[in-house]
Amino acid sequence: MKQIKILLTGAAFAADLHADAYSRMRDKAKIVAIADKAADRIEKLANTYGFTDFKAFDDYKKAIMETDCDVVDICLPNFLHHDAAVTALSQGRDVICEKPLATTVEDAYDIINTAEKYGRRVYYAEDWLGSPALRKAREIIDSGAIGDLTFVRARECHCGSHSPFAQKIKYCGGGCMVHLGVHPVGFMLALKNNKWKELVALTSGGGENNLIHRGMEGEDWAGALMRFEDGTTAVLEANYVTSGGMEDVIDFYGTKGCLHTDLTFSSALKGFSIPGFDYTVEKAEVTTGWANPAVDEKYNLGYVSEIGHFLDCIANQKDADVGLRGIDGYETLKVINLIYKSAREGIKIINNGLEAK
Repeated sequence: MKQIKILLTGAAFAADLHADAYSRMRDKAKIVAIADKAADRIEKLANTYGFTDFKAFDDYKKAIMETDCDVVDICLPNFLHHDAAVTALSQGRDVICEKPLATTVEDAYDIINTAEKYGRRVYYAEDWLGSPALRKAREIIDSGAIGDLTFVRARECHCGSHSPFAQKIKYCGGGCMVHLGVHPVGFMLALKNNKWKELVALTSGGGENNLIHRGMEGEDWAGALMRFEDGTTAVLEANYVTSGGMEDVIDFYGTKGCLHTDLTFSSALKGFSIPGFDYTVEKAEVTTGWANPAVDEKYNLGYVSEIGHFLDCIANQKDADVGLRGIDGYETLKVINLIYKSAREGIKIINNGLEAK
């Protein structure tokens, strides 16, 4: 397999997650350019993962126009996803895009249409689908070990986004549901091939109505109940009011058993520290006392498998698995916006297969 030439746009938090994965598969991936307005972030990222012989740009559009690459990996703030994707696709490049695909459904639809127009592919970076634990859980469910799946409860929660762009809806598209709930929503849609029947939701409302983060325009708590075409039901939650580190917990209930999955606190390590560990788990406010330090957090959350799958797909010019395609990012964003509509208007949303009302 030839090395896939990658232009990495962004050099901050999301880019670090992808860069770690690329660094583990140097036989498949070559970082040929990194674009970020902060030169020191590019330098730090390159030094951390040993990237050399690449071009540095302070403007992602310039980088896209001038870089000879196979794929543009978009790890920019949410509100830049659409512009970067459309620019790359129109230049004949495939695209890997971090979640959410865009900040509006209209922009997400435009990305999908642009890809089709230019005969390119969009790979949607939903890391839960690469998680070894969740992949094993799906194998167990498919084997019939817990009978017919009837109910799923899934949540991603932590104490609040570190990004200044997360404070304004115009920059991010919403609150905790679009930032964190995008994972349980996207996972369930992938599990059920985007075939859902109805949903109803509540959120904290944003601003002064929030539980804790009253300076944030978007909501800091959100929950949705969904029913899928095959009758499976799900409770999906996201919040910014959870202390102690990020919680990624998914429970599966079947007619003959159940499965409980914890992606972030299931470390084989347990320790006690008076001065504090260097690191325990993402978003943990303190590292003193008893803790379960993550062993290989980025791998266990699914980023390595996700990126590896994309590289194989790009090399063979084929679509990604269900849940990891651009269309899946679009369907996920549609559902999230309907969750907001349900909460805002106090209504149940019915999906009749043609249009959700």
